[in-house]
Amino acid sequence: MKSSDITVMLLYHYFSANGYYRSRWNKCIHSSRDFSDMVFVDNYIFNKDVHIQFNSTVGEFVGYTALGVHNAELWNKDTTGLQQERAQVDSFCKHNAQIRQSAIADKTVPPKVKLSSVKPAGGRHPAVLMCSAYRFYPHGIKVSWMRNGEVVKTDVTSTEEMPNGDWYYQIHSELEYTPKSGEKISCAVDHAGLTKPIIIDWDPSLPESERNKIAIGASGLVLGIIISAAGLIYYKKKSSGRILVPT
Repeated sequence: MKSSDITVMLLYHYFSANGYYRSRWNKCIHSSRDFSDMVFVDNYIFNKDVHIQFNSTVGEFVGYTALGVHNAELWNKDTTGLQQERAQVDSFCKHNAQIRQSAIADKTVPPKVKLSSVKPAGGRHPAVLMCSAYRFYPHGIKVSWMRNGEVVKTDVTSTEEMPNGDWYYQIHSELEYTPKSGEKISCAVDHAGLTKPIIIDWDPSLPESERNKIAIGASGLVLGIIISAAGLIYYKKKSSGRILVPT
């Protein structure tokens, strides 16, 4: 699931006596925690093709075949039935979404987020950053990129939520960009286990590989100082004729 849409689906299906297949499924989609963007979709399917659909954003039935158009016009004239269909956003979608959310609220695990450089800019090739979210539950999560506070919608590639096999999930998103002086690039991660989104700003002042080299070099320097100091102490004790021999 690339976006953070949460889906609740109810499916009905049956075969008619003459061998035709009919089905109907209801689908609820939302991405906000307060369900303010909830959408209810009711599909009527004949032999795997949708011939009539109700979408709460449209507010009425729409036909996709000759028979579907005819029936949709009749159903839209039934004001009572149409109002009942519109009410499904609250009575069916939001009601079930609230139950689902409360059921998993005490089981959520917030993600661990890491922002790293995959490829530095070179010549005509853009730089690539990766934003990774690890060990989160449940799987619904939203990863987005921002440049100077504005959401980036192009040059972004994301994986689906991938199960680890231990009830946890992970997801990775890459951004291709051409570095510009003074710009601020950030990765934002939102999840049910968080009270507010995690936002990490990228610091291009020093590549991650260079930071690792410095850390390794500093460790080596400290170790060298310790060895040198030990050697100096040994030399002084030997010169004075007092060498401590461990027992």
